Amino acid sequence: MTAHGTTDPAVDEPVTRTSALRLMLASPLYRGATIALFLSGLGFSAAAPQIASFLVNELGASLSAAGLFYLTSLTAPVIGYLVGARSDRTGARLGLFRVCAVAGFAGWTGIAFSTQLWMPYVISAVVLGFAGAATSQLFAAVHDELETHPDPGNDGVVAGVRMAMTGGWVVGPVAGSFLAAQTSLRVMLLATAICTLAQVVPLGVLRKPSSAPSTEQPTGRRTGAPGLRAMLPLLAFTALYVLVYAGEPVKYAYLPIYMNGQLNFPSGLAGAIIGIQPLVEIVLMPVAVLVARRVGMMRLMVVGAAFGVAANICFATTGTAAGLFAGQILMGGVWAVFAALGIIVAQRLLPTGVATASAIFLSSTALASALGGAAGGIGAATLGLPHVFFIPAVAGLAAVVGLAAMTRSSGHNL
Repeated sequence: MTAHGTTDPAVDEPVTRTSALRLMLASPLYRGATIALFLSGLGFSAAAPQIASFLVNELGASLSAAGLFYLTSLTAPVIGYLVGARSDRTGARLGLFRVCAVAGFAGWTGIAFSTQLWMPYVISAVVLGFAGAATSQLFAAVHDELETHPDPGNDGVVAGVRMAMTGGWVVGPVAGSFLAAQTSLRVMLLATAICTLAQVVPLGVLRKPSSAPSTEQPTGRRTGAPGLRAMLPLLAFTALYVLVYAGEPVKYAYLPIYMNGQLNFPSGLAGAIIGIQPLVEIVLMPVAVLVARRVGMMRLMVVGAAFGVAANICFATTGTAAGLFAGQILMGGVWAVFAALGIIVAQRLLPTGVATASAIFLSSTALASALGGAAGGIGAATLGLPHVFFIPAVAGLAAVVGLAAMTRSSGHNL
């Protein structure tokens, strides 16, 4: 009630929350981005486990040379930042998305037809970083549309779009292995190229959100690149995310070796342990959004990072199938939180440069993979298996402390 006894609708009228699914179905951009990101996850995850085999079997690389291929992804954060900064200056989200998707198609096609060992390395370092930048442009475009049409259910839209990408990662490794076995590694890489290009199809001829967001600096208006001071919270959050993510290359490199070489698990059991994480992740992502609305995103990320610490301790100490299953289920919880909410937090930490924020956050996984792989290699040589998993546990503990500090900081609970 107002001072004059009348009802103020802005105060007393309940907020209507539209379901995320209904919002996604109603918007051509959300629908197109969902399909596009599924294709992106499908294509990249099909190629990722097979690229080392391609280098060794098709181009004669040594195992150590094949391992060095993953260092070419270190250029991805630089390319992502440059594309994101241009997007924030021009507002041309979907135009840059299409350019990056075409570049990704050219890159994967070039690798598929490579005849010399140096060619995939150069192509990956120079061209494939643009394929990852395509993803960040889609998230920036979705953010623009969400700002144009505010709704309490908008966080669920971002999580739903992100779930599509996770779904692609669930299907991709199996589909890639099957296609490579039935045809060849080169055909599988061409399929990845086609998936990368096919991302542009669901978006059709869409160009921009229907209207500019009504903020002081609407997204899409030409602005200067954010300064370093404005980017510090984003950079701090991304660095902590790198500490959490660095455990993934350690796990994927050494957990199968540990299960097969030391624990002598049957292949079916080992495969089930590896495969349970993405299934748990995709089931828990909607739950993470609901919980975050009650406790705050940053607080939930502190809990998620703590799950990662507990998971790596399970890998390092249990030595049983039950313990490893528990670790992988905990890891599913970690990535349900960070996959559903990480991109939202990154964009809110740099609201004047959402494309830059998206690019920095999403491309940081490449940096985390390189750093985690190097740390895991050193740790495996010095600590051995399974104690190498204490390294990501310590990194995750540092992330817990850092995220808790950001949560206590004013304005960073989001």
